[in-house]
Order: sequence, then structure tokens, then C-alpha cells
Amino acid sequence: MNKYTIDLANSCLGCKKPSCEKGCPVGTPIETMIRMFLSGQIAEAGKMLFENNPLSVICSLVCPHEKHCEGHCVLNKKKTAVSVGAIEHYISDFYMNSTEFTKPEYNGHNVAIIGSGPAGISLAFILAAKGYGITMYDGQSKIGGVLRYGIPDFRLDKNVLDRLIKKLKTLGVKIRRNIMIGKHITVDDLFRDGFKAVFVSIGINIPKKLDIKGESLGHVHFAVNYLKEPSVYDLGNKVVILGAGNVAMDVARTAVRNRAKEVIVMYRKGEENIPAEKHEIECAKIDGVKFHFYKEAIEITDDGVIYKKTDTEDETGFESANTIIISISQNPNDILVKNAKIDVNEKGLVNLDEKGMTSRKGVFSAGDIVTGARTVVEAVALSKKVAISIDEYIQSLD
Repeated sequence: MNKYTIDLANSCLGCKKPSCEKGCPVGTPIETMIRMFLSGQIAEAGKMLFENNPLSVICSLVCPHEKHCEGHCVLNKKKTAVSVGAIEHYISDFYMNSTEFTKPEYNGHNVAIIGSGPAGISLAFILAAKGYGITMYDGQSKIGGVLRYGIPDFRLDKNVLDRLIKKLKTLGVKIRRNIMIGKHITVDDLFRDGFKAVFVSIGINIPKKLDIKGESLGHVHFAVNYLKEPSVYDLGNKVVILGAGNVAMDVARTAVRNRAKEVIVMYRKGEENIPAEKHEIECAKIDGVKFHFYKEAIEITDDGVIYKKTDTEDETGFESANTIIISISQNPNDILVKNAKIDVNEKGLVNLDEKGMTSRKGVFSAGDIVTGARTVVEAVALSKKVAISIDEYIQSLD
């Protein structure tokens, strides 16, 4: 047993009305979890966490805890919030390593899941446990979506994800890789082949452009592409990142770990306006990342970035760089939704009714393709609600 984890758990006050739980998008029973852990019921606590959140072992690592559970802890007044994430991960990791999953009895109904990110994996676990035959489709060779291709290894060890996927297969989930639904196979084909419902969770993985001169040059890359396989990029000594969200922090810290000697985050506003979480900014600074504020890129050249100062009038400057990485946002991949004739809003995000169904009967959705870029735990929370709706919908067909 890890004494450090026990000490962390003992710091919990055991509040009768835990505010930490109110701050969690999936309502993790934190006080109960800690109480069970300290009383020697670690396996039972792990089972409870998994049933509440199939991605507990991952969320405990990658969640912005200072925004959710830990940010709501009453001990924040003394700046000593309980380290919920560390405790939850210890318990969830124990459960994943010690528990054998078994395939449930098939209930006679099949569900197709398009996309294998947090929303898709969560829904697969929930419905497979109910006996549904699940087939998951993904355009990549490995499943996991943003968990595999968008979160750096130093934040999420991919062995954790691989263990989770192994459990998913044990439940009987079939995985079809390297296939783009909407291009090779359509939603119509899925319904033709006996799927009673289709769940769309393809994320938003098309990089947004700055639309400035020089954006097509060879030393310019998009963040979402860079994070997929950073080891193949020759960054050179100096990297400038345009944008300052959480993804930009991941890019900056990854570049440092890939031998860039100087990494600069260039942002058009001041530090108080940075969209990234405070903790992510602090981690980047500790890693040696520099921040240049009130600078907006207006042109990219072979040698660097021409910018204008946004806190003064008519002042421009130049920042040399071997590599420029654009990290301002992502857009939805619209091939599937267009071909499936699914209604979207002005941002290209999928419209849902109160049950999580799209404009097309039998097609449901959740994740970033519905909400825009959100946290992993928020994707899980929406998937849990939609899983209930899919189950009710299919049962109503009988």
C-alpha cells in the first residue's frame, strides 16, 4: 500500500454535503470512495468508480481537477485541497489490474459506435455491460481518439489506455479500424446490416487556420497533427506556438521533450486572458516554456513570424523560429454528418434533442462533435445520459 496515498486520503474531512462531488461533471462519489478506501474496501471502491465512470482510471490522470472536484474542496480556503485525482487513480488502477471482466449474455440487439474517443469508449462499456452487441469504427489504426492522439504521453501513459481497451474487448466489443464511416461505409449501410442504433462520437479534429500569408510553408504545422506523432517532426532549436489554450500547452511541453531548445507561446492578449487552465500554464513555465503576450501573428516567413503588438498602435515586430505550430482551435469533420444528412448548427456541431438523438431517427451523438472541445469527463457525462436514451429507444422498438 502506498503510504503517500493513505496520507492524502486522511486529509479528507468527510463532509456530509461534499462540495467536491458537486464540482464533478459525472458526480463521482468522492467522500464514499475515500471512506471505503481507508476501511480496506479498495476493490469495492474501484467497482463503484468504474460503474459511475468507465474512464475513471483515465479521468483521474487528465481531468482539470483544480476546475472540478479539487477546485470545489472546502480545504481550498487553506490552499490544501484533497488530491482527489491521485486517490482516484490509485483505486481505479488497482481495480483494472485485479478485476477479470466477463462477457455478458447477448440481448439480441446491435449498436454501432462511430469514433473511439472518450464518448465512444464510455458508451461501449455501458451498453456492452447490458448485453448489447457493440461494433466500434475508427479511421485510425489504433483506437482511443483524443486519448491516444491528442494527449501527450507525459500526461497519459498509453499503457493505461491499452489496458482499458483490452477490458472492452473482453466484454465482446468488436473494433473495426482504418475505416471512415460516411466515406467507405455509410450510416444507411449500418442500419441495413441490422444495427438498431448508431452513436456518432467523431470529435473535432480538423485544424482551424489563421488565414495569414505563409501558413502553407514547410516549417508550419497544426497542433492537432503534431500531437498525433510528435517524434517524426524535426523541430529545430526554436519553436513558436501561436495560440494559448490547453492544447497549446500540451504542444509546448511536448516540443520541450522533443529537444527544442527554446519554445515560445505567442498570444494576442494578456496572461489574465489565457484560455488554458492555470495549472497547465504553471506546468509549461516549469518546463521552461516562454510566453510572449500582446503579439498577434500577421505573416509567417521562412525565418519566423511577423507580428503586430496588440497593446500599442501600429507597432510590428519579428520573432525568428525554426518551426511554427498553429494551435488556435479545431473544426468538426463534416464528411459523416453531411453524408448521413444530420442537422448541425452554425458551428458545424451536431444538433440533439433532449434524449441525445440527432435529426435522424436512431442516430445519437455525444462528445466534442456536439459540445465543441471539452474535457474527457464532460464527454463521459454526456455519454452516460445518451446511453440511457439508446437503451430506452431500442427497447421501445420491440
